[in-house]
Amino acid sequence: MSYMNPYNPTNVMGAADANFCPDCPTQTVYDPPVTLYENYYHPQLVNVIQPIEVVKQHHCCPVYHKSCVYSEKDVMVRVSSKRAKTSSKTSSKKRSKKR
Repeated sequence: MSYMNPYNPTNVMGAADANFCPDCPTQTVYDPPVTLYENYYHPQLVNVIQPIEVVKQHHCCPVYHKSCVYSEKDVMVRVSSKRAKTSSKTSSKKRSKKR
């Protein structure tokens, strides 16, 4: 007699072939129990105290306040005719040398 593994049967008739085997009794097989966990959550008040330390840091930073100081003086300006003539003569001399 050959050993047949019950978890891997090789000669099993399908549901459509059940009409041809009327003498087969119905069997009931029980699997090992499976544990199913259902989790229920309930609110729990937890007081959390967070200490806060405030450190005030003071810094000096330059802020420029500009103020202007001025002075006045009177100066007498002389208009010289010699300066005007000499400046025109020198410019004409320079022109003649370039040519």
